[in-house]
Order: sequence, then C-alpha cells, then structure tokens
Amino acid sequence: MEAAQSPPGPGALSWRLSSHPITLLTFLGFRISSLLVYLFGVIFTDNMVMIFIITILLLAADFYYLKNIAGRRLVGLRWWNEVDPSSGDSSWVFESSDPATRAINATDSRFFWLAIYAQPVLWVALAILALIRFKFMWLPLVAIALVLTITNSLAFSRCDKFSNASNLAGSALYSGNIAGTLASSMASRLFTFGRS
Repeated sequence: MEAAQSPPGPGALSWRLSSHPITLLTFLGFRISSLLVYLFGVIFTDNMVMIFIITILLLAADFYYLKNIAGRRLVGLRWWNEVDPSSGDSSWVFESSDPATRAINATDSRFFWLAIYAQPVLWVALAILALIRFKFMWLPLVAIALVLTITNSLAFSRCDKFSNASNLAGSALYSGNIAGTLASSMASRLFTFGRS
C-alpha cells in the first residue's frame, strides 16, 4: 500500500508555492545560468572571449534584477547607493516593506536567502578549481562574479538586519514594554529562521 503524499507545506522548496513564481524563476535562472555558462566554458570550449562576455552579461543582469526587482518582490527588501553631490560621500540606503501591510511568502524567502548565500560559495569553489587546474586566465571572471554576488549578499543582509531592527524599535516604542518586545522578537526570529 502506498502512503498518501501530503502537499508540501509553507516554506518548502517548490516554486509552485511561490507568490511570485515568474520573478522567482527568473531570479534563479540568472543565478544558475551564469554558473552553467562558466562551467561549460571551462570544461568544453577554448573560446574564452565568448564565454567571458556571456557570463559577464548574465552576472550583470542577475545583479540588476536581484537588486531592483527580485529583492523587492520576493522578500520586500531593496537597497541602493546614494552620492552626496556637495561632499562626494557615498552611502548605502536600505528600504524594506512594512510587515503589517505585506506578508512575505516563506517559500520565496527561503529560495531567496539560499540563492543569495550559495552563489558566492559556489564561485569561491570555482576559483579554487581554476587554481588547482592551473586555469589562471579564468580567475578575473571569477573575481568579477565574486564582487557582484558578495556585494548583493552583504547589501541584502544589512538591509534585512536594519529592517528587523527598525521593526523591533517601532514595536517597542508603541508597546511600552521594551524588554518583553526584545525577548519575543528574538525568540520569534530564532524559530522563524529554524523553520525556513
């Protein structure tokens, strides 16, 4: 007798559970295709120029799409860099959606954070592989990929941290019980992270 399969629950890694499946699939498509084109170039072809150009274009499209579209739609986070025209100082600006008005889908969030942190690790592994195989010509491409993916990873991590901090401070001010709010927010964040 076969046991009945239960449908996947919230937060499961199934794109069908996504609130924005086209955004999610496009985001993952850019991330995966840049890695696959690079691997194809290293393993199967000697046409480094063509692979270099295609990979750079895919990485740039991934950087733009993630920063401006996927981050906002999948997890409600966005960041950008502003330059003060008078002093020339640049600063990062972080924006997050209000959790009271917009619920973040657990599946979207899980895919997003997994892809954000996995891609730099995979590029580091590819850099080590290029060093081991003495393919030093591929290292500049890997360095560019690392700069772009780590920049987005750091920016979205900071954006998430600041959005949690501002939500925590806002709720503490309104409730009057700061210690209770701190404890409950940290506990809920811990259990939410464990589930996702």
